[in-house]
Amino acid sequence: MCGINGLFYFDKSRPVAESLVHQMRSVASHRGPDDHGAYIHGNVGLGFNRLSIIDLSGGHQPMSNEDGTVWIVFNGEIYNFQSLYQDLIGRGHRFQTHSDTETIVHAWEEYGEDCVEKLRGMFAFVIWDERRQVLFGARDRVGIKPFYYHVNPERFAFASEIKSLLELPDTPREVNTDAIGEFLRRRYIIAPNTILRGIRKLEPGHSITVTAKGVQVKRYWDVPMEEPLKISEADAIEQTRSILEEALRMHLVADVPLGAFLSGGLDSSCVVGLMSKLGVADIKTFSIGYDSPESELGYARIVAEHFHTDHHEFHLTPIAFRDVLPRIVWYMDEPVGDTASIPLFYLAEFARRKVTVALSGEGSDEIFGGYPIYPRMLGFETANRVPLARAAGSILSRFAGDTKVKKYADMLGRPLEWRYGGVGGLFSREQARRLSPSHPFAIDSVASTYQRCVGLGPLARMSYLDIKTWLADDLLVKADRMSMAHSLELRVPFLDHHLIEFAARLPQHFKVNGSTTKYLLKKVAEPLLPREIIYREKKGFPVPTKSWFRADLAGFARETLLASTGAAREFLSAGEIEHVLDSHNREDRSDQIFSLLVFQLWHQQFILGRPAENVGPRMHANARE
Repeated sequence: MCGINGLFYFDKSRPVAESLVHQMRSVASHRGPDDHGAYIHGNVGLGFNRLSIIDLSGGHQPMSNEDGTVWIVFNGEIYNFQSLYQDLIGRGHRFQTHSDTETIVHAWEEYGEDCVEKLRGMFAFVIWDERRQVLFGARDRVGIKPFYYHVNPERFAFASEIKSLLELPDTPREVNTDAIGEFLRRRYIIAPNTILRGIRKLEPGHSITVTAKGVQVKRYWDVPMEEPLKISEADAIEQTRSILEEALRMHLVADVPLGAFLSGGLDSSCVVGLMSKLGVADIKTFSIGYDSPESELGYARIVAEHFHTDHHEFHLTPIAFRDVLPRIVWYMDEPVGDTASIPLFYLAEFARRKVTVALSGEGSDEIFGGYPIYPRMLGFETANRVPLARAAGSILSRFAGDTKVKKYADMLGRPLEWRYGGVGGLFSREQARRLSPSHPFAIDSVASTYQRCVGLGPLARMSYLDIKTWLADDLLVKADRMSMAHSLELRVPFLDHHLIEFAARLPQHFKVNGSTTKYLLKKVAEPLLPREIIYREKKGFPVPTKSWFRADLAGFARETLLASTGAAREFLSAGEIEHVLDSHNREDRSDQIFSLLVFQLWHQQFILGRPAENVGPRMHANARE
């Protein structure tokens, strides 16, 4: 797990200044405190920060082939590198190290752009091929690792984080006003767009080729869109278990201490249970909770005791939340209005005291049908077959006020693409327009994503949308930034692409069966986990912001959002912000308040140039172990 950055001038006679590459690298040094390096050759410059995980003594980057004509900077882990190594040795390649990085170099020499199809893991990398005069980059299939870039007429620049690109004097610091509406609707910005004008995200499952002629982006992978498998439940359980165990085993390869995040939910508990089944000794598990009903520490303890792990707990307070939020926004790089970033930030810092690698359960809900909203939306599919469903919804909506009843009444008689915009919905269309009346909804990434999966069943379309948007541009952004803020590598075995491809072809009733979500995974887990863990109510990663914004943090939120300067004042309606704050006393608006705070603090730091104080890992005194 590392940080990459670099520059390529289209004019071959224009040299890259080494100081620029180091400026880009140093601002993201938290991504790799163990080593750093740069390769500067004419119009090409590559920079690198290293967090050492595999081949601790021999994995220095930038790394080259034998004759120094191919160079790479690589962020991530290739879990099948040992078998790929053997294949390339058999094809006559000679290796200088035992690192997974070098396998990509030789795979490029052997297979060219198709090398990405050989890789099983999480990755963002860029290769410079001197002989071909080609800069080639790629991002893993679901976007576990980040890849940002900016192009102008003179050069192409790339980096793991936006803040590195902003170190370049010719990168504009301008809000992409076209994306404001999408942020208000979703709480994040969907790739390839970002909140900054001109800065793009390489989409997951895509590669990018840069030459003197320009830049070309190409898709190399997508979620399978085939007919569901004809498979018995028993065979589906066995095949799921087999692929999941294989993925987990591959994710355990490391030359440093390794542990797991444990919420006590099904997904993280499965990870810990499989680690135990595969013979991992002295498993270190890490949990976070609160002095409130939202805390899940009790469930985590049940799992920890069941598998006799070396368990560690951490308690978070509202004061710790308030004080750390500006620093989290700085590390997050983009405005992402997900309250779970707060406990994850502290949990990563807490775990890093004991381990360098942690496993997590992200991705299971998207591929196995785990969100409670899925059966709800499938219920609308049935209800909407009733004649006059739309008319009934319109009448009910008219008298419901600005409430959840109105939200669901509006869905009656509507097609799935209108009703379901992803897990991370924030403001309704009407609310968002009132909040930002001067900035029309110029981007509709959800609609374009739906267009790519026409013909699939309703659950498959929701899953596809969430993999491409919510997972890639919220959950994985949060997971990467909050872990890398503390130089911790976070691995997500449920996002092994072999498992995704198999799960995508499972019949719908193996995922959502009546009101039961993740039906098949729960069957897989029955021999492994206590039943009270498998069949308990799903909570996600709850944070007690509802009560905090009504008490301890009410003044902080109001003062920050109604300040005389900043994004809230420049782009949003102060009257509508006051309405959101006031109405939180009657109904839960905590996610909306948090997202507006994130946008305001992000604007202060990245546009107005007021950086967060004391950036860097530290445990707050009001948070306790």
